Amino acid sequence: METEKKVAWSELFFDLVLVFAVTQVSALLHHDHGWSGTGRAVIAFVPIYWVWVGNTVYSNTHDAERPLNRIALFAAGLCGLMMALALPEAFGDRGLLFAGAYFCARLLLAALAHVPGRRPTPTPAVLSVLISGPLLLAGGVLDGGARIGLWALAAAVDLAAPRLTRRNMMRLDFESGHLAERFGLFVMIALGESIVAVGAPVASAPELGAGSLTAVAVAFTLVCSLWWVYFHLAASAVRHGLETAAVRADVARQVLSYGHLSLIASVIAVAVGMAEAVAHPGQRLPLGVAALLYGGCALYLATFGYTRWHLFRSWSVTRLVAAAVTLALLPPAALLPSLGALALLTALVTVLNLTELALVRTRGGLPGGPAPTTEPAPTP
Repeated sequence: METEKKVAWSELFFDLVLVFAVTQVSALLHHDHGWSGTGRAVIAFVPIYWVWVGNTVYSNTHDAERPLNRIALFAAGLCGLMMALALPEAFGDRGLLFAGAYFCARLLLAALAHVPGRRPTPTPAVLSVLISGPLLLAGGVLDGGARIGLWALAAAVDLAAPRLTRRNMMRLDFESGHLAERFGLFVMIALGESIVAVGAPVASAPELGAGSLTAVAVAFTLVCSLWWVYFHLAASAVRHGLETAAVRADVARQVLSYGHLSLIASVIAVAVGMAEAVAHPGQRLPLGVAALLYGGCALYLATFGYTRWHLFRSWSVTRLVAAAVTLALLPPAALLPSLGALALLTALVTVLNLTELALVRTRGGLPGGPAPTTEPAPTP
């Protein structure tokens, strides 16, 4: 019997860079809550995410514990660290550092995956070296709108790369359990960053008032509820979907590469909103902050509708309804004190989890899901 591939210690060490990078992306949103700030944060996050995805897929299809692969992963981690260091001024004086570190990370991966004696085949890493990397480098030497435009185009190229190289990606033999666990760990990193974002400002405050402590407790409950949404049912569903898919590369692209980009970005948005709410529990949230908190949560829940469709060709009705209700509650939440807005959102996600738990127990699955066999069908 074939032994299941385990996550290597070197991969977990590589993830430590992502902890810092996610923190830096959150800092960008803290600095500017508006549409322009959100757009810049997304443009900066996509290359970081793509560096992680590329190395994760390579480690999934190769032996990550080989000395050469370990060293390459450490080198990619150094590139990711440089990108994270550049993030606070990525759209200012550190643009070239950000772009150069990304280009080096992708060039390293393309070289590592290349088989000597064979012609290079189109892969996302190769497209990054040929197109998106040079676009980032060109943007790094420009300023203002020109940089933003070129970097947005580079992000679009990276997002399209898995679809454009689908034929070659289909040849990869993915290890389903390992790949599902790796992306689940990235979600865990984002959730962990949300706890840091909530706790750090309060810990450094001169006094710990009852309002702040209550807000921290409510925010932590919200993080627990978001964890439950993913890890109670969805994590096993992703693995099940990968194992049973006719074309694993398609599921990996749609559910993992794209779906988890949305999930992680939404958690970062929620973390920024929670941090602002905890910092000023008795004041109203600015509309931009409320939009990050409620809009990020709505996107997080709605993404499960997208992933469920690509896994099982059915809709996650409960989560799509909860996402719609979350958006509907945004206007009245903006009129409440921050603690009240945070408590209202926490109550909504908690009710969703209790509802789904009851449905699974009484029906053996959620509405719109595949019929259970011997066990309730996993539900993303």
